[in-house]
Amino acid sequence: MVIHPPTLFLGFATTLVPFAFCMAGVWRKRYESWIKPALPWAIFSAAVLGLGIMMGAYWAYETLNFGGYWNWDPVENAVYIPWLVLVASIHTLIIFKNNGTALKTSIVLVITTFVLILYSTFLTRSGILGNASVHSFTDLGLSGQLLIYMLFFTVAAIVLSAIRWKEIPTSEKEASAYSREFWIFIGATTLCLMAFQVLVPTSIPVYNSIIESFGGVSNVAPPADQVGFYTKFQLWFAIAIALLSGTGQFFFWRKMDPQKLKSELSVPLVITLLASAVVMLIGGVTNPVYILLLTVSVYSIVANGKILLRFGRENFRLSGGSISHIGVAMIFIGILFSSGYSNVVSINESGLLIFKDDPANENLENTLLWINEPRNMDEYELIYKGQRVDAHDVPVYVEKDLLRPTEKPFLTVAVADFSHEGTRYFAKDDTVQIHPENTYHEIQYTHRETGKQFTLYPRSQVNPNMGLIASPDIRRTLGKDLYTHVSAIPPTTEEKEWAEMKEMEIKMGEQFFANDYVAKLLKIERVDQIEGVELNEGDLAVEAHIQVMGGVAEYTLKPIYLIRDRMVGRIPDTSHELGLRFTLLNIVPDENKFVLGVETTQKEYIVLKAIEKPLINVLWIGTLLLMFGFGVATYRRYQDYRKPAKKAASPRKPQKPKAKPVSV
Repeated sequence: MVIHPPTLFLGFATTLVPFAFCMAGVWRKRYESWIKPALPWAIFSAAVLGLGIMMGAYWAYETLNFGGYWNWDPVENAVYIPWLVLVASIHTLIIFKNNGTALKTSIVLVITTFVLILYSTFLTRSGILGNASVHSFTDLGLSGQLLIYMLFFTVAAIVLSAIRWKEIPTSEKEASAYSREFWIFIGATTLCLMAFQVLVPTSIPVYNSIIESFGGVSNVAPPADQVGFYTKFQLWFAIAIALLSGTGQFFFWRKMDPQKLKSELSVPLVITLLASAVVMLIGGVTNPVYILLLTVSVYSIVANGKILLRFGRENFRLSGGSISHIGVAMIFIGILFSSGYSNVVSINESGLLIFKDDPANENLENTLLWINEPRNMDEYELIYKGQRVDAHDVPVYVEKDLLRPTEKPFLTVAVADFSHEGTRYFAKDDTVQIHPENTYHEIQYTHRETGKQFTLYPRSQVNPNMGLIASPDIRRTLGKDLYTHVSAIPPTTEEKEWAEMKEMEIKMGEQFFANDYVAKLLKIERVDQIEGVELNEGDLAVEAHIQVMGGVAEYTLKPIYLIRDRMVGRIPDTSHELGLRFTLLNIVPDENKFVLGVETTQKEYIVLKAIEKPLINVLWIGTLLLMFGFGVATYRRYQDYRKPAKKAASPRKPQKPKAKPVSV
């Protein structure tokens, strides 16, 4: 989260450079010379902006609890749209540099990219998305300035381009279906359509505001199911992009005709079909649209891999496009499996109604874990071991009950020594600094077949205004992630309501039930010290040791009975995890009985949701490859820009032929 906003801002800011080159070229009538210096900046800007977008996606996946990394939120869309147009402009700039065509298209796309960047800033910072987005900023009084800023650059760019439009060179060259320019242009067009499909619904709050500013009424609402609405269209665009990025590379490197194309594509197509069939069988892909996306993505990887092997060894600087396209195809595959085939494994098989309101099958997709009580979930056995806190200078989370709160929330006092792997980190009565806003929940997973164990610590925060804010913990393996977060937690210690005390007569060694737990009075012994109480001469204090079988763990509670000056004092002992409080009320020596006061409240629990995300690592690896490909391409185009142009050979002056000697 720390690096995500400045990276996005850098990506936003660097789009100014190709825009400035473009406007300078149009203004000074140097219509073609701006392309060469603008191209490396455009690629660099696309790399930084794309990296910032994926940082946000990764942060959302690591921190938020909606179970994914992209929610088609309007603010997410506002960054995604200009990035698509920017990538399209890069491709048209390459067309012009190689063939001298698509100059006007390049000018339009570079201008559009920068205007969309300003529009994105307006959407985010003006507060106009306040009711449509979960993470837009409120109106800070900048709406007017942002609107004027955006309109100035938009109008200025359009007017200047319109004045010079007829003077801008065009090419009469007809694009052949077997030319690289044709395929690159189709790809750029697809990217622009992809952006336009997201732009129109995202701008609905803007349309409403414009209509209302003129006195009208508009009740148009953004899509209720954002994920379903946008995915339905973007999926088909992704299929087209994967197909074009695979096929277009062959045309990019050499002239093609039907026979050559057939020869080039035969091997990649065979490998694609075989590899896709294997992945479909292993992954259980049955949806026809998913099958198509998987096949064209594998095809893009294979086709670009062939180009990479052929030309990468000769001149690695030329491989940026192939690497980027492979990265995009891997991103598509990662999205396909991690989103399309994510699997909720925390199925509620207890029959308990966990939530009164069940808008999205939450009762079915969440499981209830009581403290220290094993519960089966899919292929695992789970044990919830209690609440933990993050203490300063301690490498592991610390049991919450080991630290007693003070008036300052971030300072606690240790009630016992704490050691880890032979090192003592604090002793009893030490002051320990913690992060009080975060509570971690220790959950031990045991694989029922292999016996392998691991522990996850999903985090919860209780916000007075927003309620429970949960962050996941993730078990990462090569093939899938196990994504775990808490959906509900019990009330805080201060909010718990205790039931009326019940009195029980217990004999030494006798077992009894308390709050559904088996308890046993082990012994009564005299004590000479009581924490927080100074004993005087003549005082008598005895301590009861009561063992409670709390699932897989044992607890010992020690209430105290104090006699001073023929008056009785009672000091109860409480286990908030078990929801138990014992008070030693009386001692009946004649009958060898002890009177216990038992109070109960809600015992410790959490409601857990766990989701398997298959092949999500393919998504993150694809992102890294995409960024690497952008880097290689940026370096190549920058080197091309720095390379001095070859001077044209000056024509020699015609020389008069020497006169032949005349014999006399």
